[in-house]
Amino acid sequence: MSRILYNIPPMDAKKIKQIFACFQKANLKPTTELIYHSSFELLIAVILSAQATDKSVNKATGALFEIASTPEKMLHLGEEKLKNYIKTIGLYKNKAKNIIQTCKMLVEQFHSEVPHTREALESLPGVGRKTANVILNTCFKQPVIAVDTHIFRVAQRIGLAKGKTPLAIEEQLMEVIPKEYLHDAHHWLILHGRYVCTARKPHCPTCIINKLCEYPDKT
Repeated sequence: MSRILYNIPPMDAKKIKQIFACFQKANLKPTTELIYHSSFELLIAVILSAQATDKSVNKATGALFEIASTPEKMLHLGEEKLKNYIKTIGLYKNKAKNIIQTCKMLVEQFHSEVPHTREALESLPGVGRKTANVILNTCFKQPVIAVDTHIFRVAQRIGLAKGKTPLAIEEQLMEVIPKEYLHDAHHWLILHGRYVCTARKPHCPTCIINKLCEYPDKT
């Protein structure tokens, strides 16, 4: 979807490239802060991370994955016992239900493997576009962007994209980010939003892209 259709003046392409060159120089190999050892474990962790922090998810999955690191083992654990492992995470009852249903589908329809396409991923309970994009990007190295609250805020604050929905922001980012930076852009933007370009009181004076950013209040 073109930025023109959104009536958005494009940020200078040279400036966009400089922004991501700065991110790359500061963090050559960005990745998720969720702890996982397989695509299945990451899928479960991302499902759990909805409306929860990565830190809280890691605390819960540390013990969970020791006994349930495959769809079969998670099904054997069962929904009620699963709840005991994830009860410190918000919406844990609904998430436990979705995880068990997802594991059942993985076993019955996908040979116990996490699927490689967005359509197949989104067919799993508890998996929407954002979760699917995280898996496609992190596990399967596809150049896609999962727009969470951090990216939604940061992209607009910096001046990379403007929109009222995550999909609008995603489509614009996919268009303007240079291909050589596209795979890692997802993680760079999330980490930037989490630790520098925070929702309240962004750390503009120490920001590595301060001079490139279009945020008007950089005090």
